[in-house]
Amino acid sequence: MAEESSDGAEAIVRNYCAAAQNQADSSRASTMEVEIHGALPKLSKTGKLHALRRISTLGRITYQVLGFEGDGTVKRDLIARYLAAEIGAQQDRKAAMAVTPDNYRFHFKGRSELDGREVYWFQVAPKHKTEGLFKGDLWIDAASYLKVRESGYLVKNPSLFLRRVAFTRKYEIRDGQSVPLRMESVVDTRLVGRAELTIDYSNYALDETDAVDEAR
Repeated sequence: MAEESSDGAEAIVRNYCAAAQNQADSSRASTMEVEIHGALPKLSKTGKLHALRRISTLGRITYQVLGFEGDGTVKRDLIARYLAAEIGAQQDRKAAMAVTPDNYRFHFKGRSELDGREVYWFQVAPKHKTEGLFKGDLWIDAASYLKVRESGYLVKNPSLFLRRVAFTRKYEIRDGQSVPLRMESVVDTRLVGRAELTIDYSNYALDETDAVDEAR
């Protein structure tokens, strides 16, 4: 991996923040399908939920459930709790959770290749132990300066029933946007042991009907 000066690393972070802000400013309503696989290995319970995920021009996230297969405990205590937490976090604490220098310290690790594209690799650590923030790694696309992967663990557990929440989030660059591709999470709980959650995102499309809905 190539070395980068301190000024060079700071410039990368500035470009990354500018690209993220540009994405926010130019964002349009979109939809994508999600398939959420949940598992509670200790209880030998699994479940799979298929849904349509909508993001409005204002960043509001909603889900339309299209089907579910598997155990109701997984649906109720794992998948439904995740969806509720994501919706609440994005609507109420979006700015406070952003991976930016306001909330995180960035440590440049080098340039490398990830899934066939050149990327900048940073280790990130939150400046405050706030719910929703994580300690781990961030990979930034060298061409667009948009994020393509995040991984780590939450520094503050959202519930007393959770011991540790670790995750990897993968993104793809579509139409100048960094959109979710896959999320893998492992949660150590106090009641049922290990919980596993994997989300695959597909069929990303702009939602032209949302402009009308937001205007009402």
